[in-house]
Amino acid sequence: MSEISRSPAQSWAAAGSPRPIVIIGGGSIVADAHLPAYRMAGLPVVGLFDLDTERTAKVAAEWGITPFASLDEAIATENAVFDLALPPVAHRGVIEKLPEGAPALLQKPMGRDLAEATAILKAAREKKLTAAVNFQLRFSPMMLAIHDLYTSGALGEIVDVELHANIMTPWHLWPFLKGMERVEILLHSIHYLDLMRHFLGDPRGIHAKTLGHPETTVSQSRTSAILDYPEPVRAVMSVNHNHDFGPKFQDCYFRFEGTKGVAITTLGVNLDYPKGVPDELWFCEKGGDWEEIPLSGTWFPHAFIGVMNNLQRFIAGEDDTLLTSVEDAWNTMALVEAAYESSARPATPIKEKP
Repeated sequence: MSEISRSPAQSWAAAGSPRPIVIIGGGSIVADAHLPAYRMAGLPVVGLFDLDTERTAKVAAEWGITPFASLDEAIATENAVFDLALPPVAHRGVIEKLPEGAPALLQKPMGRDLAEATAILKAAREKKLTAAVNFQLRFSPMMLAIHDLYTSGALGEIVDVELHANIMTPWHLWPFLKGMERVEILLHSIHYLDLMRHFLGDPRGIHAKTLGHPETTVSQSRTSAILDYPEPVRAVMSVNHNHDFGPKFQDCYFRFEGTKGVAITTLGVNLDYPKGVPDELWFCEKGGDWEEIPLSGTWFPHAFIGVMNNLQRFIAGEDDTLLTSVEDAWNTMALVEAAYESSARPATPIKEKP
């Protein structure tokens, strides 16, 4: 392999003078990913606010940060970046209270449907916010490495992209999901659709089917989708969260196949969730041998460093592009909406024998 194939970039450049971070929301994702990532990267978190005062106090004490007594107190922090680690239904109300022109990072998804995403986009525009959505899979070490392989020319022209997941997801860890109309694509596979957009651009359309399972309490836990790109690109996604037959044949991988090379990566956090297994990245040049590229970190929590650094660097003028801006994220939400609309339509019937 060439040198760039052996050592592709796996991290986003650090912000030179990062602003203080104020976290709004104190759910499990904050303690499991946001706070460990920011501490690892030396990004300064000054405090946290959650409607649950006990949770606010507990998380703040564990991480040595200020427990804000109210949202108004939290957003009064000067020169802050606001990390909205909130359920999608809460984003718009908080955005409307942020200081005009403030930078903000919104937890994905950007609303529960496209109508909410549009309302959030308009609210962010009206407040003149510099706002991004936390589609952090783009910033994971494995995906930064694959993107570097792609932009360097090592993959050649991408012609085939596949996400395949045959896993057992413990939905009971999120009791609030029970009764939600939309679950699997909106809260899980949205990452994969966003990543395909990141590499391939916006598709012309999507064919999708999402459905539940007799042994799960959430509305959907299995999805198949084909993204419609101009030839020669084929992009597909197959997700089954109900493979409850032990770890032997569970898998979760992305394959990016080009005219010159192919990269396959394991998304380890989805195997034996939430403990997970290590991510892996393998690369093969046409005519060569498969070689493993050592990874410098994992999706959780390392990817959360990159998405915050991109926002911090963008507001400081160090990055030219805000990779997951609300403007770009709206397009991912439009793709999600199209997937649900496709799933709701009847399939083309097979002709009856004459």
